[in-house]
Amino acid sequence: MHRYRLTVEYDGSPFCGWQRQADRPSVQQALEEAIFAFSAETVVTQAAGRTDTGVHALGQVAHFDLEREWDARRIREALNFHLKPNPVAVVEAEAVDETFEARFSAKARFYEYRILNRRARPALEHNRVWHVPVALDADAMHEAAQLILGTHDFTTFRDAQCQAKSPVKTLDRFDVMRHADEIVINAGARSFLHHQVRSMVGSLKLVGEGKWRPRQFRAALDAHDRSRCGPLAPPQGLYLVRVEY
Repeated sequence: MHRYRLTVEYDGSPFCGWQRQADRPSVQQALEEAIFAFSAETVVTQAAGRTDTGVHALGQVAHFDLEREWDARRIREALNFHLKPNPVAVVEAEAVDETFEARFSAKARFYEYRILNRRARPALEHNRVWHVPVALDADAMHEAAQLILGTHDFTTFRDAQCQAKSPVKTLDRFDVMRHADEIVINAGARSFLHHQVRSMVGSLKLVGEGKWRPRQFRAALDAHDRSRCGPLAPPQGLYLVRVEY
């Protein structure tokens, strides 16, 4: 068998997420059907992260195995041809050793969350940002974000259906920056709990609105209680930016 690694970009708007489901279109299904279209082989792709419904990716990583050996450049071109008209693009393809695992070999994952902070709704960025029409204090949000860096029990920011064995994670990066009308939040860790980033962003919005002080954000984390989490931020502002190996 020959193993290949893909770097994939996609607009998550029309999909139920990465993972294949029986009754709804998924990114995984679109990719596997494209692989079959050029190779006539049925494969199961494995991804670095199972993005949720509506979540986008700039640098999702996936791997799959084929019996026949192919030139990686031809794989990229063939997949991009057969993926049309789905909003999915294979940015890179390469042959890798059979020990490579898109999920388990990853050393870090980086997400970006985009908030459009202005009165007017987005015309060009619909389904690609979270539109928040009330003024947000990005500096206060950043101050609060720095208070939860490091290794903690993130139960407060963990979805009730999360299947991770432990709520303990190490958050290496959590930055909030304003660029004109847009607030960009960057989060980096080896791995995240289900809905962790969106939960943290939803709570940071309360800080930005002045409803919470930064220390209350940290207190919510220390409570280890999901009921202390702010409202879940919507999926359309979230992007899986890159995965490091």
